[in-house]
Amino acid sequence: MKKLSLVLLFTVLVSGVAFAQQKPEVDFKRTEHNFGIIKEEIGSVATQFEFTNTGKSPLIIQRVSASCGCTTPSYTKEPVLPGKKGEIAVSYSTVRRPGTFNKTIRVYTNVPDTVYVLTIKGNVTPKQ
Repeated sequence: MKKLSLVLLFTVLVSGVAFAQQKPEVDFKRTEHNFGIIKEEIGSVATQFEFTNTGKSPLIIQRVSASCGCTTPSYTKEPVLPGKKGEIAVSYSTVRRPGTFNKTIRVYTNVPDTVYVLTIKGNVTPKQ
């Protein structure tokens, strides 16, 4: 009985280690975008953050949140298979927001204990 318990425990531990190695990993091409100097009358500016799943299992983006309502993210909703690419698009509204800005976008995925942070920044010049 003891041998059976030890074999079962060993099997559970080995399968746990093997499963832990099958997690997704994200490699962002870049994590920051500087819009530079932009005019308020443009209305909004946008950029895309491209990433690759460099892990061994599908990557699922659970949610993406911006630091304020002036920043709107959208993202790949389908699971990103290993070796495939996805993107997170971010737009920033310049209307009634003259001055410098530095906004963060948090990306929550199925990668354990990891929150990815993307940043956009720039300087909005006021209308004349």
